[in-house]
Amino acid sequence: MSTFAENLSGLPVHEELTALQLQDMQGTTLAVIENKPGTQGSFRVYHFVATQWGGLGPDAAREALVLFAEHTEDAKQHPGKHPNIDRLFEIIDQALHYSVQAI
Repeated sequence: MSTFAENLSGLPVHEELTALQLQDMQGTTLAVIENKPGTQGSFRVYHFVATQWGGLGPDAAREALVLFAEHTEDAKQHPGKHPNIDRLFEIIDQALHYSVQAI
């Protein structure tokens, strides 16, 4: 099983982008993930799966959880510690679908 660092090393870097906006089906921005230290890994994972799946729904969220590797289990054990991973659990559990806008 790959680690998060190993998975992250295989994902594209988008220095030209500053953030991702997650929007519901009505176009309301529900979350912003910035491309900066502390959230850069989440930015890269979310951007990658959203590009692959055309947005962020349950299938994309499941792929993202695999990419987060050991952090996924830590998030299960400590709800609230990893809010960007917690959001993926919510997407799967509630069958949510978000569009993702890169800015």
